[in-house]
Amino acid sequence: MNNVNKCKMLLSSLSVFRGIMNRSVPKAFYELLLSLDKKPEEFLGAYGKLCSMLCERGCADKFAFAISETALFDDNCFARAATAGKQDELPENVISAVKTDCDAILTAAELTSDEVLEAYAYADKIKELIPILPKWQTGKCAPCFDGFDGSLDKLSAYYKENGCGMFARYKAFIWRDGDIQPVEHPDKIDMDTFTGYERQRSQVVNNTISFIQGKSCNNCLLYGDKGTGKSSTVKAIANEFRKDGLRIVEMPKDRLIDFPLLVDKIAALPLKFIIFIDDLSFQHQDQSYTTLKAVLEGGLAARPDNALIYATSNRRHLVKESISDRTHTVDDINVRDNMQESLSLSDRFGLAVCYTVPSKNDFLEIVYSLAEQRGVKMTHEELALGAEQFALSRGGRSPRCARQYVESLFC
Repeated sequence: MNNVNKCKMLLSSLSVFRGIMNRSVPKAFYELLLSLDKKPEEFLGAYGKLCSMLCERGCADKFAFAISETALFDDNCFARAATAGKQDELPENVISAVKTDCDAILTAAELTSDEVLEAYAYADKIKELIPILPKWQTGKCAPCFDGFDGSLDKLSAYYKENGCGMFARYKAFIWRDGDIQPVEHPDKIDMDTFTGYERQRSQVVNNTISFIQGKSCNNCLLYGDKGTGKSSTVKAIANEFRKDGLRIVEMPKDRLIDFPLLVDKIAALPLKFIIFIDDLSFQHQDQSYTTLKAVLEGGLAARPDNALIYATSNRRHLVKESISDRTHTVDDINVRDNMQESLSLSDRFGLAVCYTVPSKNDFLEIVYSLAEQRGVKMTHEELALGAEQFALSRGGRSPRCARQYVESLFC
């Protein structure tokens, strides 16, 4: 049996890593192998399709990487066990199947375009085209497979550090159309970007560390004045601890009814999740807040152990009220009931962290720090004068205002 037919048989028998056959490059490559005894039009069509995909992905000179990389983002029993550090608990027959699959993936990754063309059943009919057909270069495999000798240590270490499935490829997600969708270009803000609010951030960071370490932790409400860095804190923390198995899923407030669906999708995953609800508030008649109340405490579809809810709001009390809301009732008992109902949601967050407008000195310290980071060549006096004028034009001081002022210096 030549290498091409052997490769086709091995790919057909994939078991644990069978999911990679749904990925575009391995799927196109397998379709090419299946067309080895088809008419020239079918074979050349499959060949051109594969070459087109490799070019689009910048992998025309690294075919081996394009094939082997797909295994790194496959969601299977071995990947999940390795992510949790429990691969040694898998049955021996599963480990054996993983090794066989790895051999199949490497066999496919090492196959050259010349070998495929030579194996075509009707090569004589296309011999005039073969010299001008595009060729791929194999290159090197993904690092975890480079120099594979039957040991799964490198692969296990990769999953342990990066996670499994799409949670290995992506770090930030959003709940959309009834499913978890990856964010292709997440905010790259990090903890070093911040100046000020050290006490507030340390509370959220310490709570997150406890969560990652499996210790006691709380759902968190970050509330306070606009532009003070509440959302940025959550995103920076997610970036800071992504190598510790932390992922963030943003859930729009108007989709809180889908929370049980989200829970079902993440509860069994060997990763930690921050469920992020940004700019949270409710109108008095908005009954969707009862869904969040049940999630935070008391509902049957409560959050799983591997998830925390981090919400931001400009309001400490999340349900907007007017004077009429408190007076337009039948009697005093109902007034008190309405007030308790409105206040009970924010009270269900075990950790509430307040972000207030910075003082003038704190505001200027943020400006100085940001200007230094950006390499602005101005004295503190010049920066202070310009920043104060800018803040007055924006209606007040805030870290957001400080960042916008420094950015304006480059316009």
